[in-house]
Amino acid sequence: MKRHLISAADLTHDDATLILDTAEELARIAGRSIKKLPTLRGRTVVNLFFEDSTRTRISFEAAAKRLSADVINFSAKGSSVSKGESLKDTALTLQAMGADAVVIRHPSSGAPHRLATSDWIGGSVVNAGDGTHEHPTQALLDAFTMRRHLAGGPGGGPTFHRGPGDGTGRDLAGRRITVVGDVLHSRVARSNVALLTTLGARVTLVAPPTLLPIGVEHWPCEVSYDLDRALAGCDAVMMLRVQSERMNAAFFPTEREYSRRYGLDGTRMAALPEHAIVMHPGPMNRGMEITAEVADSGRCTAVEQVANGVSVRMAVLYLLLGGNEPAVTTHRTEESK
Repeated sequence: MKRHLISAADLTHDDATLILDTAEELARIAGRSIKKLPTLRGRTVVNLFFEDSTRTRISFEAAAKRLSADVINFSAKGSSVSKGESLKDTALTLQAMGADAVVIRHPSSGAPHRLATSDWIGGSVVNAGDGTHEHPTQALLDAFTMRRHLAGGPGGGPTFHRGPGDGTGRDLAGRRITVVGDVLHSRVARSNVALLTTLGARVTLVAPPTLLPIGVEHWPCEVSYDLDRALAGCDAVMMLRVQSERMNAAFFPTEREYSRRYGLDGTRMAALPEHAIVMHPGPMNRGMEITAEVADSGRCTAVEQVANGVSVRMAVLYLLLGGNEPAVTTHRTEESK
């Protein structure tokens, strides 16, 4: 792996597989009474968040702490940033504190890249979401979830709700993934298209023309405006949140019209292949892109994705910070405490 994780497009097939396989190893400790490993003891991970976040920030914090790293949480609100401090000066301050890794979420696309290519930070930089650009660890946890459910068994076919660990070493080659909704403002969609394509999946984007970015025809995926047709043969459908806070114009007539044409309800879920799963990166707009019936069904993996995010982010931190011992080892002194 490279020193930083800025874009899902930077990951080779081997890189992505290594992260997912390592995450499978690390996921095994979730069932232990002591969910900690000494792997990154003495390392410092800084969560540098310039945007509000719940799932991603807490997930990275839990991941670092489970690897025994020291964690510093930095929020732009109430800090020197609110007084006008630049990204450079903030980064230099963190460097002076001895940060080994900086996990950054920023409203400006390209901010993590700027941080990684500068000499402001000596450690690794992990992109936790930048503007409408990318969110690589979300794509990794999504792929991890899909691999657990959809990676072929002995006969090569998909298996619905496979158990933990069943996806190890298998790929998503040939699987059909449908991503639906506000692609224009979605960093999750961009990262998923890049990563899933690398892993051999076939991705179809479904959205109103107004919610597709310029140049989408050059992305390595198919584009459709007909949700019902796209759902017919897919193995997983990912519903994207409509990001109203990023919209400064009318991108569709009404919420009701959007829900009618691009929302996932019980009728559409019933039309999915029997093994297909329903995904959502959260937070959900229930009743708009997804109904409560679907969100609360056994086919929806939204909560599982959150749990898988901790394992995947543990794997990313472990690999970037150069763990020099196996990801999971038996330490009697640790487990007997």
